[in-house]
Amino acid sequence: MMARTLLLLTISVISLCGVGAAHAKECLNVSFPDQMSVDGSTLALNGLGLRQATMLKVNVYVAALYVTKVSTDPNAILASAPMQLILHFVRSVGRSDLNKAWDEGFEANAAGQIPALKARIEKLKSLTADMKSGERLTFTHKPGAGVRVDVGGAAKGTVEGDDFAKTFFSIWLGSHPPNANLKAGLLGAPCE
Repeated sequence: MMARTLLLLTISVISLCGVGAAHAKECLNVSFPDQMSVDGSTLALNGLGLRQATMLKVNVYVAALYVTKVSTDPNAILASAPMQLILHFVRSVGRSDLNKAWDEGFEANAAGQIPALKARIEKLKSLTADMKSGERLTFTHKPGAGVRVDVGGAAKGTVEGDDFAKTFFSIWLGSHPPNANLKAGLLGAPCE
């Protein structure tokens, strides 16, 4: 009787562990659910990526990309909507450093489109805040509306236009992401 109880208890524990693992993914002890409801749409976690800065590979944030249909093709993802990108900061980063990163990302991945997007890039920069370790910066692309910016769960504003959204998300999914492992992770490779 005792052996049977122990066996059932072991099976229950293994089952619970399996269920937990099936409903969340983790990178650097930062957890994200496999699915999320965004503005009435169910989005699936496409991947997790780690943003590292400088030659010293300083960890800055863990990014999670949620899409309507999981894909390893960055062009297919950029052509789809809605989608959401969550940046969970693992170190504090100032607003000026984030805005510099946006400028570098647009320059590296969409230099020819910057003149047409200049006012909207400035609006994005005005919505950016100092981020502390443990805080989240969320970008949600809703078709026809543009990119909604949330800081720590509070809506800060929306940058209009699907063209802006595609160009903005290309910072991470375009030809020249902040670091190659970040893009690979968002496309489903291990987060490293």
